[in-house]
Amino acid sequence: MSTTVTSALALGERTFLRPYRHEDADEFTAAARASRELHRPWLFPPEQPAAYSAYVGRLLAGADRAGFLVCARHDGRIAGFININNIVQGALRGGALGYGAFAHAAGRGLMGEGLRLVMGQAFGPLGLHRLEAAVQPANAASLALLRRAGFRREGFSPDYLFIDGAWRDHERWAITAEMVPDGG
Repeated sequence: MSTTVTSALALGERTFLRPYRHEDADEFTAAARASRELHRPWLFPPEQPAAYSAYVGRLLAGADRAGFLVCARHDGRIAGFININNIVQGALRGGALGYGAFAHAAGRGLMGEGLRLVMGQAFGPLGLHRLEAAVQPANAASLALLRRAGFRREGFSPDYLFIDGAWRDHERWAITAEMVPDGG
């Protein structure tokens, strides 16, 4: 077992979670560039090392966010990423998900397992009660991921987020710790 797997935050059957690291810039940005066709027009992860460094700096410095790389157990390669943004404690104890698979891993179920692992972190060590996700209605793969993970559709928000130069409509999905059979 590689050192990367043994230092994982959470282990699944085929994936593991680990934190972002600055030294992942080349692998992450190469995967993002190779996944441009898959991601557009929904997602714009950093494609250059300098942009990745700034992105990771924000993730690592913010108490209001947590970032996870989803990696394949068989080779340690980054399959995708899942971030919990806008974490609010107090009465809400929730956060908003942002995520993306990389093209080489898309359609293999790795992100579904990774999302279940992130839910375990959110509803376990992070002490959250609720996770939310906003998805553009035409993003069938993302909607399917949320459905499989047990999220429920809670609403529709016109002109919700500014993405790719325009205000985009989004469906709002959420899950709470009580909705997960094993509590996360």
